[in-house]
Amino acid sequence: MERVRPLASRRRLLAGAAALATVPYALLSGTRAEARPRAVDHPTAEWQPASGSNYTKSSRPTAYPLDHVVIHVTQETYADTLAIFQNPQKRVSAHYVVRSSDGHIAQCVREADIAWHAGNWDYNTRSIGIEHEGWVDRPAYFTDALYESSAALTAAICARYGIPKDRAHIIGHHEVPGSDHTDPGPLWDWSRYIRLVNFM
Repeated sequence: MERVRPLASRRRLLAGAAALATVPYALLSGTRAEARPRAVDHPTAEWQPASGSNYTKSSRPTAYPLDHVVIHVTQETYADTLAIFQNPQKRVSAHYVVRSSDGHIAQCVREADIAWHAGNWDYNTRSIGIEHEGWVDRPAYFTDALYESSAALTAAICARYGIPKDRAHIIGHHEVPGSDHTDPGPLWDWSRYIRLVNFM
């Protein structure tokens, strides 16, 4: 029969806590704490931060009103898109990237900050940019998982900032004034997407 170890006394526990309180904060807040991921704005997103050289720190919606969501298609793989956003020489980012295969979401820039995604400073300041893994001419990348995950993300963003869930406020990159991009392209199913956003 195994002997049960006696529980530590309250006095011993308090003495241990007092000893811990004397340990310098610098020793407790080492690299392990620093390596913890930053909290995300969307609960199912994974924090994959863009380089600080690729976006502008801000305090939106206080500094700028948020009134648009801009839909992009990466023209790259999911992994390559994250690598581009993490490269300080690329000077580009988006708030989110949605993976084609399973709808997994990476958050790269906090919603309060200004991602450099639209190619138009005014629209950058007023919008959340969502990249979708794929190519404009390869509809197989626009999976059910991608549409549904992205629509739930967009619906949550619209709810957070009071953005109407319509095509005037949820726009493609090609609709940003001055844009020379074509994404999300003619194969993106806008009717389905807006319906899903409003269903969420």
